[in-house]
Amino acid sequence: MDLRILGLDSPLFSNLQQMMDLTDDTDKSSHNAPTRTYMRDAKAMAATPADVKEYPSSYVFIIDMPGLKSGDIKVQVEDENVLVISGERKRDEEKEAKYVRMERRIGKFMRKFVLPENANTDAISAVCQDGVLTVTVEKLPPPEPKKPKTIEVKIA
Repeated sequence: MDLRILGLDSPLFSNLQQMMDLTDDTDKSSHNAPTRTYMRDAKAMAATPADVKEYPSSYVFIIDMPGLKSGDIKVQVEDENVLVISGERKRDEEKEAKYVRMERRIGKFMRKFVLPENANTDAISAVCQDGVLTVTVEKLPPPEPKKPKTIEVKIA
């Protein structure tokens, strides 16, 4: 509906018209809307901060994981070069107590890192100590420089 027909052509109403037009467009293109899984994964990734360090022989990923057991954490490699760190922090349920305040994060978490070409995905280790997960990805040795190939010249 065009609000200008009703004599409502102020900037406020034109903004409202644009917003209404946008909702019409999004209704028509809802097949392009992000899926619930995508939104859940995006929230989980945004809530999981990480530090990444590069050493001469490895890459190290450091993520705080307070209160998690090793069974609650998964470290995987997808698509040959994507490091995925995921898991779930669950709330301890007690029948006798009710929460007065809940501030600690619960739920799923995930981070994905595209590994560089020189990362050795066959040499990855993960250690969780004092609530800090450290994932170490060893580097592949640098390629040997190609030696010039000498071709024998035959005399004909």
